[in-house]
Amino acid sequence: MSEHTVSAYDEELTAMAGRIAEMGGLAEKAFADAVSALVSQDLDLAKATIKSDERLDGLYHDVEVKLIEMIARRQPLGQDLREITAATRIANDLERVGDLAKNVAKRVIAIDSDLKSKKLAIGVEHMTELALSQLKRVLDAYARKDAEAARQVQEADAEVDAIYTSIFRELLTYMMEDPRVITQCVHLLFCAKNIERIGDHATNIAENVYYMVTGERLPEDRAKVDETGAV
Repeated sequence: MSEHTVSAYDEELTAMAGRIAEMGGLAEKAFADAVSALVSQDLDLAKATIKSDERLDGLYHDVEVKLIEMIARRQPLGQDLREITAATRIANDLERVGDLAKNVAKRVIAIDSDLKSKKLAIGVEHMTELALSQLKRVLDAYARKDAEAARQVQEADAEVDAIYTSIFRELLTYMMEDPRVITQCVHLLFCAKNIERIGDHATNIAENVYYMVTGERLPEDRAKVDETGAV
């Protein structure tokens, strides 16, 4: 392989990582906006968040096509193949995060200013901060090719799971004590589950980053803490 070819290949890999970073930024913003809309009952922001998913979907399809083209033209092996494979999986996880953000935004519209107690949304907001922090940390790990940071993200997912379990029980208690809040609590439960899944996608990305860098799999000895039995 000539020096020029190697240089062009490196440029393609760098551009690919840049597109993944752009997808990550869009996914983070979409989820932050969706939960902000939930807490403030901002229907306009919810609608804008739903609309913004089109951009993330478009970028995902663009990344997917370019990655397939790279495999066909370059026929990568070893580290290069792991890098392209990881990018494909990470892009898919980020596209799913965008879908989850859209789901939360749709719940905001369904609630339609019926969130009588902001207290009910505080736990959801806190879980979002943790989950988005995990997503940001793992994307930073991907950009730096930092296997140890990726491993730490996998371990920290237990905290998000524990908060989800706590929120589930708290909202269930609210519904039993006051039937008038059942509708909004059900919507919040679905929102909380979507947020918990961000942590799952961050963990998926962490596993792919670790494999990309080391060629080894992260140990899967951490049990999920979700004790609600919810799917």
